[in-house]
Amino acid sequence: MNDLVAIPCVLMRGGTSKGPFFLANDLPAAAGPRDQILLSVMGSGHPLQIDGIGGGNPVTSKVAIVGPPSVAGADVDYLFAQVRVDQQIVDTSPNCGNMLAAVGPFAIEAGLVPVRGETTVVRIFNVNTSKLIEAEVPTPNGSVSYLGDAAIDGVPGAAAPIALTFLDAAGARTGQLFPTGRTIDLIDGVAVTCIDCAMPMMLIEAGSIGASGFESAAELNADTDMLRRLERLRIAAGERMGLGDVRNQVTPKPVLVSRPRSGGDINVRYFMPHECHPSLATTGAVGIATACISHDTVASRLIGGRVPPIVLSIEHPSGHLDVKLYERDGKIVAGILRTARRLFEGLVFAKPVTQLGCAA
Repeated sequence: MNDLVAIPCVLMRGGTSKGPFFLANDLPAAAGPRDQILLSVMGSGHPLQIDGIGGGNPVTSKVAIVGPPSVAGADVDYLFAQVRVDQQIVDTSPNCGNMLAAVGPFAIEAGLVPVRGETTVVRIFNVNTSKLIEAEVPTPNGSVSYLGDAAIDGVPGAAAPIALTFLDAAGARTGQLFPTGRTIDLIDGVAVTCIDCAMPMMLIEAGSIGASGFESAAELNADTDMLRRLERLRIAAGERMGLGDVRNQVTPKPVLVSRPRSGGDINVRYFMPHECHPSLATTGAVGIATACISHDTVASRLIGGRVPPIVLSIEHPSGHLDVKLYERDGKIVAGILRTARRLFEGLVFAKPVTQLGCAA
């Protein structure tokens, strides 16, 4: 047809994120050639990603790669890739819980998982964090249903509910819930909580860096002095958490926390890490909620002691996100309701890479 590489692709919305979904065997197995393909597909290195299908924003520059399970007890493997917009960098260190919401429907429709009644439970092994997550996907009449009356803040309209259960999310990257060995660290005179639960994060009380915590995402993104200070704190936190030099990594994520004012339990502004999220990452919500029930963290100091089973409502720029925390088999698990939608499918075209290592 032409001198570009054609790759089967499905564009999906998962939660408040969006990006292409690929079958693992349609991409190179080696990380180097695979990442070059993803950079070409997304058009990274330009603020508009004009030469690719990325949306010019971190929440629309995400990729999911799904394949057969590599561990016992899982139905599929899911590798998440955060593809930078402004730089040609692919980061596979974190998980993305919003994109995760679309993994189950994608896997079923790709023939990787059979339908199992009115609701199909898909056990997903997140390769990034080596953690298992259960997704309850509506499958009435033997196929995935996307239409329903579930609404999530940050997405217009309603859709079919997809319940995600994070099983043993603590220590997703570092192996420890509090990687520094403390629930509070002092960095450059600022009290922070470094927590690793579904996503490595650095929690900061908004007032300690001169913010109210109720600024819009646009207002925070325009505050270059605050962003530079937040990045200095993040880099220092990354070193203390054992993550090394995190300048070219998207973790740990900085999070500003404050007291709620719209009926929730806590208010947050979540960074990705250099822009404020327009709503809230699902994995971020799991970690924030866990910090709320942990003794003497920046979050629990704000809202007081909370004990599971409990549903915590987290306020964010677009509304609220509820997290249910309860005990299963002696461990605290987190449940979150999300939605997803299949947007289009076909072939996406990438510039060729030497020794692709795949049949495209």
